[in-house]
Amino acid sequence: MDTQARIKETVTSNPVVLYMKGSPKFPQCGFSNLATQILDACHAKYVAVDVLADQAVREGIKTYANWPTIPQLYINGEFVGGSDIMRAMYESGELQTLLDAAK
Repeated sequence: MDTQARIKETVTSNPVVLYMKGSPKFPQCGFSNLATQILDACHAKYVAVDVLADQAVREGIKTYANWPTIPQLYINGEFVGGSDIMRAMYESGELQTLLDAAK
């Protein structure tokens, strides 16, 4: 299975997916750390994919969403955004609404 197909399979078979650098317990960049803190504050259950573990996924996810940076959040198969967008949506309550609908 090629990288794009693997990414599509991951984001469509899990309600909430975060592509990040590192893991939720040990994020490897500040933006990934912020993203996990936001999801934890929302009590979200999510699948975290460490892009540092697979160079093909690290580059492929940027192509998949046509978004140049990581982390990237997907809810119900749809690209939501990176940590800045997540923060704005969290502050407005919109992110919690999306996450609640994904359960």
